[in-house]
Amino acid sequence: MATGRKYTAYGGQAVIEGVMMKGSEGQMAVACRRSNGDIVVKYENQLPLTKKYPFLGLPILRGMVSFIDSLVGGVKVLNYSAELYGEGVDGEESLKDWQMILAVILALVLGVGIFMVLPTVVLRFLPLQQIQSSLLRNLLEGVIRILFFLAYVTSVSYVEDIRRVFQYHGAEHKTIYCYEAKEPLTVENVRKYSTLHPRCGTNFLFIVMVVASLFFSLFGWPNLFVRVLSRLLLMPLVAGISYEVLRYMGKHAGENRIVDFFTKPGLWLQKLTTREPDDSQMEVAIRALQGVLPPEEVSIHV
Repeated sequence: MATGRKYTAYGGQAVIEGVMMKGSEGQMAVACRRSNGDIVVKYENQLPLTKKYPFLGLPILRGMVSFIDSLVGGVKVLNYSAELYGEGVDGEESLKDWQMILAVILALVLGVGIFMVLPTVVLRFLPLQQIQSSLLRNLLEGVIRILFFLAYVTSVSYVEDIRRVFQYHGAEHKTIYCYEAKEPLTVENVRKYSTLHPRCGTNFLFIVMVVASLFFSLFGWPNLFVRVLSRLLLMPLVAGISYEVLRYMGKHAGENRIVDFFTKPGLWLQKLTTREPDDSQMEVAIRALQGVLPPEEVSIHV
């Protein structure tokens, strides 16, 4: 066992028939299972912007940078996994740089448009004369935002390919839990852990929705145009604040009852975005995590 060894907080992302794992120093591994059953692991090591430019690592600012980085990286690894599973060009990314940028912009526009702008537009058509408090109006907008998110996740979960991605999402969490418990990374050990993890991106999205409702309420309830504009302009700051909240909650989960209480809604949401994986999916997640571990730990976690 690795008692006394310093363990890094690793994170990851489920992709098509695979898992991406990433370390804090820029090491990344994407493990995917080909259609013929083989597992292919791709390694990268790129120093994060927050390490390359220390001022970007300041609180809140680092959250903004991480948000954009996760979008760009997410599109890239999803494209890689899709090409690999489809046997396209031996797993090499087919998207050009301009296509990658366009995909990220499209993801931002759709995400912000559907979950940040549309809820406040919907309220424009509801009778709110009896609700004079700007705080209550913003909280109502937040409720609608969460309902939109729940409807979206529930609907896509009926797609078979998405369900499999959700299974790999569960495998990612179980594998990280096993590592954090300082146990050897075997399918047998990984199997017993939960698919719900406090540092999950689903938690981040939930925190963004809550922080957005509270933060936007500070600016009252102006006309529709100003509300939409403020949602767009303040979104990076909301993401930065939410990142700090998630970071704190992830660090103190299981140690503080208040933190655990506020973590629960995000964990409940993960019941929609994760599924119990099978052994072959856990094997892929293990290979991905082993791909970013330091050499001295790889020999332990086998």
